[in-house]
Amino acid sequence: MNTFTLVFLAALALSFAVEFWLQRRHLNHVIANRDDVPQAFRSTITLEAHRKAADYTVAKGSLGEWESIAEIVVLLLFTLGGGIEWLGRLWSGIGWAEPWNGVALILSTLLLMQVLVLPLSIYRTFVVEQRYGFNRTTPRQFATDLALQLALTLALGGPLLALILWVMAELGSAWWVWAWAILQGFTLFMLWAFPTFIAPLFNKFTPLENAELRQRIEALLGRCGFASKGIFVMDGSRRSGHGNAYFTGIGTNKRIVFFDTLVESLSHDELEAVLAHELGHFKHKHVLKMSLANAVITLAGLAVLGWVSGQDWFYQGLGVIQASNAAALLLFLLVSPAFTLFLKPVGSYFQRRHEFQADDFAAAQAHPEHLINALVKLYRDNASTLTPDPLYSAFHYSHPPAAIRIAHLAAKAA
Repeated sequence: MNTFTLVFLAALALSFAVEFWLQRRHLNHVIANRDDVPQAFRSTITLEAHRKAADYTVAKGSLGEWESIAEIVVLLLFTLGGGIEWLGRLWSGIGWAEPWNGVALILSTLLLMQVLVLPLSIYRTFVVEQRYGFNRTTPRQFATDLALQLALTLALGGPLLALILWVMAELGSAWWVWAWAILQGFTLFMLWAFPTFIAPLFNKFTPLENAELRQRIEALLGRCGFASKGIFVMDGSRRSGHGNAYFTGIGTNKRIVFFDTLVESLSHDELEAVLAHELGHFKHKHVLKMSLANAVITLAGLAVLGWVSGQDWFYQGLGVIQASNAAALLLFLLVSPAFTLFLKPVGSYFQRRHEFQADDFAAAQAHPEHLINALVKLYRDNASTLTPDPLYSAFHYSHPPAAIRIAHLAAKAA
């Protein structure tokens, strides 16, 4: 144990304490308001639905606390507990050449960590989500999804890690600049490939069949100057009762996707308003802005990794004696969240600003009342709490709390 061990443990304890305190505040606030529907929603949300949302929020939050504890225990087992050191020696004994030996170390560590917390994920899906009527996946589908995710990780993540480890070994002290360029290229590739090659492995996408709705959407796209390769309905109901809509892809490979659950629950006016909101993100270049911000953060992170990877105290302070590029990359991925807690509220703040801007755009392209009605239905159908703790939501929510968002749109309607 060295000084960095103490710094890491202090950062981990602080991060957990802040998150736990915020979660407790949030759950207590939701419970305290369980029997009182906010004034703005009393004509649209029943007391029964409001109580269900509160109970669902508390159930998810309580499980999340156990997940946080489990993740910390597993993290400590693999760092200070010697798990990474043991796996590193195991793979070195097999005799694979670099960088594949390092790839094996990273992927096997991440896989084992996921396996150890898998029971909680199973509980979330088949107990919590099931209890509140949202789970529609089967054990077979759940296992198939895990197998597909593992196969994609090996097929895409393996070569990417090998390339980055090669760059770390061969391109000198400025390797992190090259690694950053590779990661940005890979991100662009995934944005292009996801809608056509990856998403269809998990879900079925069918062109929107309703001619009237398709015409309305195409007219909206034309007004907004948005070119798309199609409007698709995804069979989200295979796994969950939650509804959503999103854009995917880049360049000429962009798609608009509606969950089938969303199409079933919203009117055409409401679907058009939801799409107008999503188009607001496009018109304000929010995806580009967030991508640039993430690129800057990634570059800064790789620069820090480039420095600490040459420091013996970094490895020894985290339970690794046998220093290597793979160990440096793995350790940095695992422990950096404990040191970046302060970034969460900053990112959430800008995301909420983007949501307000997208709502303003939607209010100009479609009637604000239609978006209000759509959001209220989504809050109700997804059992989203209407009474989050203000501090918790400021720290974690990427969207404005329901009451604030509806009031903002109501002002536009007025």
